[in-house]
Amino acid sequence: MEQLILARHAHAASNADDVVSCTPPGGGLSPVGVEQSGSLGALLGDESIDLGVCSELRRTCETLSLALGAREVARIALPAWNEIHFGAYEGGPLADYRAWAWSNEADAPCPGDGESRAAAARRVAGVLELLLGRAERTVLAVGHALPVRYVLDAAEGSTPQPRITPVAHAVPHRLSARQVETAARVLRSWAAAPAFAPRSQP
Repeated sequence: MEQLILARHAHAASNADDVVSCTPPGGGLSPVGVEQSGSLGALLGDESIDLGVCSELRRTCETLSLALGAREVARIALPAWNEIHFGAYEGGPLADYRAWAWSNEADAPCPGDGESRAAAARRVAGVLELLLGRAERTVLAVGHALPVRYVLDAAEGSTPQPRITPVAHAVPHRLSARQVETAARVLRSWAAAPAFAPRSQP
């Protein structure tokens, strides 16, 4: 792989309700999300894309399909590219999970057999390493808020924060292979000894 085009899925029904939805297949896109997916395709223009990647969740698969349109592109769904597993918070208000996450350490498993953020970072690093080994030159990967934010920050050398910066729906972010390598290395190293760095003061 030479280039990774990274995008969060388009707006979904779960986003409209602000509820947690991480168990496959989950709900699909909202009407707004369908429009956003078409806009993502327009933003990609005539750029050559050799592989499309989504998670097991419908909202990423639908976004990928609508963005690629009639392009004849190989597509794969990777379970390891799923959103973080929210455990007991599944189906409930996202605000409840955030309150728990913001008051717990990175290696704390989410209650109800959920996933820690360190485990999610390790899993995402594995996806990046897998894609780096692919023969396709340009990969479009449609994912979820936390994994996409982790990759974007790590590509710049930054480790995960307890409160992630929001990621806009269906906006492409282009990363070189070197940036993806950096992201994989940063995330794997952080997951081995996870600690949230204090935010710098403005």
